[in-house]
Amino acid sequence: MKFKYIIVALLLATSGTMQSCSDFLDKNPLGQDTDQNFYTDPNNAILAVNAAYDVLSYDEGNDGLGNYVNHNYEWMFGDVLSEDAEKGSTPGDMPPLQELKEWRATGTNTIAQAVWQNMFQAIYRTNLLLQNLENSPIDATLKNRLMGEAYFIRGYSYFYMLRLYGGLPLFTKPVQPSDYSNTKRSTLSETYAFIEADFKKAAELLPEKNAYEAADAGRATKGAANGFLARAILYQMGTDNPRGHTWKELYDLTDVIAKSGQYALTDNYAAIQEGESENNKESLFEIQFAESNVTWGIQRSGTNNNQIQNNRNTWGWGFNNPTQSLVNAFEANDPRKAATIYKTGDIVTGIEQVINFPSENSTGFLNRKAAIIKPTQPSQSPQNIRKLRYADVLLMRAEAAAHLGNESEARTILNQIRDRARKSTLPRGSKLNTMTYEPANTPASALPPIAATVTGTALLDAIYHERRVELGMEALHFWDQVRTGTYFNSLPASIRSSAMSHSIAGSVNPIPVLPIPANEVQSWGLEQNPGY
Repeated sequence: MKFKYIIVALLLATSGTMQSCSDFLDKNPLGQDTDQNFYTDPNNAILAVNAAYDVLSYDEGNDGLGNYVNHNYEWMFGDVLSEDAEKGSTPGDMPPLQELKEWRATGTNTIAQAVWQNMFQAIYRTNLLLQNLENSPIDATLKNRLMGEAYFIRGYSYFYMLRLYGGLPLFTKPVQPSDYSNTKRSTLSETYAFIEADFKKAAELLPEKNAYEAADAGRATKGAANGFLARAILYQMGTDNPRGHTWKELYDLTDVIAKSGQYALTDNYAAIQEGESENNKESLFEIQFAESNVTWGIQRSGTNNNQIQNNRNTWGWGFNNPTQSLVNAFEANDPRKAATIYKTGDIVTGIEQVINFPSENSTGFLNRKAAIIKPTQPSQSPQNIRKLRYADVLLMRAEAAAHLGNESEARTILNQIRDRARKSTLPRGSKLNTMTYEPANTPASALPPIAATVTGTALLDAIYHERRVELGMEALHFWDQVRTGTYFNSLPASIRSSAMSHSIAGSVNPIPVLPIPANEVQSWGLEQNPGY
């Protein structure tokens, strides 16, 4: 069982975006709970941190506070902005996503607005929680854990935004009217320092994964905090690194995770995205969902993530289409391709697929990792969204080892991941009218071990390749392209010029950024990003 997000509307409905914080009304509480006494009850404190997690699950629809959330899906950036995916669906559907893909968005782009709105709401909730828990009389062990969860969520939210917008306004307390006239954007380096401090504090306060009861599966853990800290350091080293992070630092951090005894690779690659693998031994962090029969109301517990990526010819909208480039990246007989991509004629969840390409699809392919059995209410799908897997940690470790000259260890890690892939079955439901795991019948010669002769740049290229196919369609490739300096050259010339005009200079590689919402720029006097 996984814990459920619960919105504490009375105390936490005070902020939708930074701008809306100026609309406070000075009213007496209608009930007996106030922000002074609410957190003296341990159950209330748990509900409050659940409400902060809740914001991370907002994708589309009513957020429970009367606000419409307009398309907040990380694959819109990690996949669609990269060489791995096109927008998908019909050509005229969701123009704001195509604007992002072609780097011609403006400050009124609704997708860019949604991320800003959601993540600052999460930050407000975590700051409210941290402020009120500090002097709470509840059990110290529980209080430390809840504060650790709050630090993790705040760090997660800022890291999500930093990669999209650059330096950000930094808040350690709930926004007050006095903040409106003196809030400025911090630098990229200052924002990273803030994020790192949050993840480090979270790692200090949070328990290991096995300390949680089954009902709390999915909460932030020490491993999740260290994993996201590692990811933040990796991204800095490839983009902007004035604070001097090193490969040794990254290696040591992933070593802590590896030696914790909390994580291992899932036995069957094809099962990673299935329900039975949620919060399992490979999972460091995933966004929790549970199926519900409601549509867009306050009791939403599911996600629209599956419907929006599913085949328009069955029950979906057909977005996020894998490219031929990604298809070609898989080696011959790699079972991961079938678990990542499907096309017309493939059997998916027991149903033969027909993709209406090009009228309702951009490439002829769809994302298999988002394909599930149709839920009772398509907008309330139960599939958790995997945000950080142990395979990613291992690949970060391999990259660090290669840079440090420990090439043998880097190859061993790659071969461990390739060996798991070679043994994978076909995805569940690859046979007509069944939902079983069928053998992939992969030849023993497939995915041969990385040989000892693969060294230097060739070894790094092998690691980048393995990241692309192992983590394909998991909203990560764009960030890898940016940090390895391969993004701009992957774009058509006309789009490349536009993307470069919307980039900030990093000390290592330039960083393309989205527009800050125009209403936030105007209301707060924030500096807009280049070219917008």
